[in-house]
Amino acid sequence: MDFGRLITAMVTPFNEQGEIHWEETARLIDYLIVDQKSETLVVSGTTGESPTLSDTEKVQLFEFAVKHAAGRCQIIAGTGSNNTAHSIHLTQEAERAGVDGILLVVPYYNKPSQEGLFKHFEAIAGSTKLPIMLYNVPGRTVTSLSAATTLRLAQIPNIVATKECASMEQVTLIAASAPEHFRVYSGDDASGLPAIAVGAHGIVSVASHVVGAEMKKMIDLFYGGSPLQAAQIHQQLFPVFKGLFECPQPLPNPVAVKYALTLRGLNVGSVRLPLIPPTEEEQDYIKGLLNL
Repeated sequence: MDFGRLITAMVTPFNEQGEIHWEETARLIDYLIVDQKSETLVVSGTTGESPTLSDTEKVQLFEFAVKHAAGRCQIIAGTGSNNTAHSIHLTQEAERAGVDGILLVVPYYNKPSQEGLFKHFEAIAGSTKLPIMLYNVPGRTVTSLSAATTLRLAQIPNIVATKECASMEQVTLIAASAPEHFRVYSGDDASGLPAIAVGAHGIVSVASHVVGAEMKKMIDLFYGGSPLQAAQIHQQLFPVFKGLFECPQPLPNPVAVKYALTLRGLNVGSVRLPLIPPTEEEQDYIKGLLNL
């Protein structure tokens, strides 16, 4: 299973009442496919504010995205949580909705052991026929999925990829020893090209909401045998990669990228509490990133 090299972790548009804005969700999907060259969209991941979406909203999003994308890109559903039974339930709902794959984050807060993590992902994989992408993001989950456990999980036929936000060492170790069918993706825009250089297949991106076309060109140049030109694009985009998370002080995702999208004319709305909109200072910084 190949989800392509540029995957966008899509925001969830909200209206002024804080409800899902379906018309704008359709516009956003079109924009990400056509203008920003996304090959796959992750729906209801952390960038989509999954912690504040109800299960009903998540399933509605899965169904809507599948129907609207209409085969123009693949749809991955974020169904992971720190409750194995709940993740199984939501994964099966996503499968019924017709999605192309599943994203499963490492369980957060309850800090399972490596064996507990293995059994968690093994149980979910056994509940579905869909291909699964693991998601290791210790900065959010505290617990980190080790390279050794990831490689064990890669032996399960429908666990086909991992989104790595741990370290370049971890990306290297997994890419060097994984089965041929198993793909490693960088989950950090600023480390995307370096990760590809050490064996990652592609990037699961936030910045691709606003610089996706440039990122796709960067990736294509690297694989087309022009790594120095790819590096030049990476260097040009680096302030955006970093700035969307540090504008100028650390800002929780997706606060900055949602505001950036509104500057591009997409009415994706604000964020749900406990996240809050950017301050005037932060808004000015984001405008500067986009040269507005």
